[in-house]
Formats: sequence, C-alpha cells, structure tokens
Amino acid sequence: MPKPQTDYLVQLIKSMTKSEKRFFKVFVNRNNASEDTLFIQLFDVIDRMKMYDEESILTKIPGIKKAQLSNLKAHLYKQLLVSLRLLHRNQLADIDMRERLDYARVLYSKGLYRQSLEILDKLKKKAEVRNQYTIALEILEFEKLIESQYITRSMADRAEELTREAIDLAVKVKRAHEFSNLSLLLYGLYLKVGYVRNEKDYHFVKQFFESHLPSYQLSNLDFFEKLYLYQSYVWYYYMTQEFTMYFRYAQKWVDLFHDYPEMIDIDMPLYLKGLHNLLNAHFLTGQHHRLMDALREMEDLLHHKNLDKNMESLLTQFLFTHQISKHYLEGSFTEGIELAKRLASLIDENPYNWDSHRVMVFYYRIACLYFGSGNPSMAITYLNRIINEITPDFREDIQGFARILNLISHFELGNDQLVEYQVKSVYRFLSKMEDLNKVQVAIIKFIRNLTRILPAELKQEMIRLREKLIKLEHDPYERRPFLYLDIISWLDSKIEGVPVQEVIQRKFRLKQKMIAERSVSS
Repeated sequence: MPKPQTDYLVQLIKSMTKSEKRFFKVFVNRNNASEDTLFIQLFDVIDRMKMYDEESILTKIPGIKKAQLSNLKAHLYKQLLVSLRLLHRNQLADIDMRERLDYARVLYSKGLYRQSLEILDKLKKKAEVRNQYTIALEILEFEKLIESQYITRSMADRAEELTREAIDLAVKVKRAHEFSNLSLLLYGLYLKVGYVRNEKDYHFVKQFFESHLPSYQLSNLDFFEKLYLYQSYVWYYYMTQEFTMYFRYAQKWVDLFHDYPEMIDIDMPLYLKGLHNLLNAHFLTGQHHRLMDALREMEDLLHHKNLDKNMESLLTQFLFTHQISKHYLEGSFTEGIELAKRLASLIDENPYNWDSHRVMVFYYRIACLYFGSGNPSMAITYLNRIINEITPDFREDIQGFARILNLISHFELGNDQLVEYQVKSVYRFLSKMEDLNKVQVAIIKFIRNLTRILPAELKQEMIRLREKLIKLEHDPYERRPFLYLDIISWLDSKIEGVPVQEVIQRKFRLKQKMIAERSVSS
C-alpha cells in the first residue's frame, strides 16, 4: 500500500493539466544531469500508470535502485511544486507578491537597502489595495527592520509614519481574524450537528454566535471584514432555520462582490460560495425563478478566463448541487437521473479529491433523485454508501435521514421482514445520537406497525400519519426532517395511488401560480 507521501505525489501528477506537464518538462530539461534524467523518467512512468505500482517502476526504470526511490520521489515532488509556482505566478497574485518580497530580502542581504525599500513600498500598496493585510503587515515589519539600519534625514518622520501604519494594520488584521474565526467556528459547528433540533440547541447556537461576534460599525469595515461578517450571519441563520434572513445575508454576500467586481478575480472561491448559499436560500424558500437566475450566473463562470483546478472543483460541485435542487423543486426526478449518473461517475473518478462530507451529501441527493423517480432499489444502493461509512463523525443529520429513507425504500420494495429488523437498528442509532424528533418517531412508529396493519386499513393509517405530520410541519424545531425528505408528498402519492414526482409537480405548479398572482396584485 502506498505511503501518504507517495499518495500526495501521485495525486499531484494526476491533477496536472497538459500545459502544466509540458511546462514541467521544459523547466526540468534546462539541464541534463543524470539525477534529473531519472526523476523525469519517474514522472513519465507515474503519469502513465492507472494504479501506483512500485515494483513496476523499478522494472521499467532499471537505473533507479530501490534504496534511492524514496529520495527521488521527494525530489520530483519538490520540482513539480517549483515548476507550478513559476507557471502560475502571473495568475495568482499572492504568489507574485511573495516572490517580490523574496527579491526584496535578497537585495537587503546584499546591503542594497534603497532598492529593497522601493520594492517593498510598491508591494505594500498593492497588498493594501487587494485587502491582503497580513502580507502588508509582514512587508511593513520588514520595512521597519531596514529603516532601522538605513538612516536618512527623514528618519524621524518615517519612524512615526511606519509606527502609525503598523498599528492600523494590526487592528485590521485582528478584526478580520475575529470575523473569519467566527465564520469558521460556526461552519465547524454545522458540520457536527446540522440544523438546530430544539430550544436547547437554538439557545446554545445563539449564545455561541453572540459571544463570538465582535463589536463593529458596518461603515468602518473593509471588504473582507464585511465578507466574513455576512458569512457568519449566513451560517447562523442557516443553522437556526431562519431562511428568510439566511437569504438576506447570502444576497449581501453576493452583492458585496457585485459592488467590488475586481474582487471576483482576486478571490473567486469566496464569490462561488456566496452564490452557492444564495442558490440554497432560493431553494429553501421555494423561489424557483430566482434560483434559475442565480444558476445562470453561476453557469456563466464556466467560461471565466482564470478558472483553476480549485475553482473548477468548487464550481462543478455547486452546479451539480443546484441542478439537483432544481429537479427537487420541480418534481422532475426522472429527468434528473441522467444528472445523477454523471455525478456518480465523477465521484468514482474523483478528479477533484472531494472530501467525505461532500461525497456523503451527494450520495444522499442521488438517492433522493432515484427514490423520487420511482426506483427505490437504486436509492438503497446509494443510501448504503452513507450507512456503511466507517468514520461517521460528521453530518449526523444526513446519516439519520439516510436510514429513514432506507426504511421507506425497503417498504416500497415489499421487504417487510427486512423493514421490521432494521426499524430497531435505526431507532437505536437515532436515540444514541440524540437526534430523535417527533417527526422521526411518528414515521418509525408507522413503519414498525406496518406488519400488523391489514391492507384494507393501510390507506387510513397513512391519512392519520399525514395529518399528524402536517401539524408538526409548522413547528420550528420539527420542520428539519421535511428539508431532507418530503415525506408528506410521499404519503400523498400512496394515498392517491400516483407517483410521488407527480404529486410534487402538482404542488410546484400551484406554488408558481400563487407567486405569479401575488406578483401581479402587488
């Protein structure tokens, strides 16, 4: 089994584009030392391999001894990073700024203080324009070091100026970190518990948010401070299921980039995440036309000139997410199956190294598409990939609802004995995770009693369950299950004897008609 370092090397090589590989060859062939020849051969062999095989490498490159392979891989990894840095320095401003800072250090080490200071002065202005205050502070500290050794007649005024700049920058960096820390902490909390489940959860999240929220005056905040502030509110309202406010702050997030369009190129990943949350807010509030508008805005980014692998990964992930959401809203599940197949194939290939959390959410979404299209067997296939996850230490909400949908899918297939056996297991799982709410209890109780219900009584029992769930749907702490699984539409489909997607399509058309009528009347 490959060691982690080897895995990293293989992943890096497989992630490279044709132009990056071509540049690497040009870069390393600037000399023809024997060691370079070996690591170029190693690159070629690994690049052609489908699966890493060390014995095959040693056979194909006789000049490499087993004892030197480890060092050669490390050397290759380093050279790959150096070549990629050189290739992308003009596209990635951070790399360019770091490189110029290195130039200033080289000039300083040679005693060429004036030349070094001129580079630093230009570089600091560029960093401040781009709101890169951490780099600006690093540059400023270096300026102070040089000024303390290069005495001029203006040194007294210069010392005061540098001191004032340092204080201002330190305040900006501290405040930006406070906002970004809050956003990150809230995101981590969401990954652990998902939506708030009860009054206790709500007060905990509210107290957590308020105690970590820095005091601020909005008009005094710069771009990134506002961005992290809006991010924090987005996560807070998302967790507390206040979706109108969630939409409002997601829109502020996106509008901030619209107000500063140059920042889209500077930090496109954050712009993409803002659009992602805005699309999610439109889905949760049922705003189909707004979702389609925002989806087109996101799709336009596919043609962006500076789309690197990271941005391509995020864009692909978000487009799949919201294209699926569109099918959920419309009830066009059968139409979405082709999308599900493409997504499943992409997950298997894993060109973007998506983490387990992303993959788990996608498996649940794929399962819902198959279930809604009337294919519970395929839904079970993907639900089992969640249920059988060996390290279930995040998104307990998804894991719980995957088990409930799995039960319902087996019921649809007529696997009564399996349902009866699994009900107890699901109940224990949810109880252990303290995630058992009234909706889940009602569903599990209904499924557990299915074997005792006569066929003639089944429809009436479903009507009773539906009435109970409709009451719970208006409870702020019980509506969470309906975000994961439209159980009421499923019950309607069983009661009426029609496909579940037909029920959802009918509800969708009715809602769009009501929205249109409200728009005309206003």
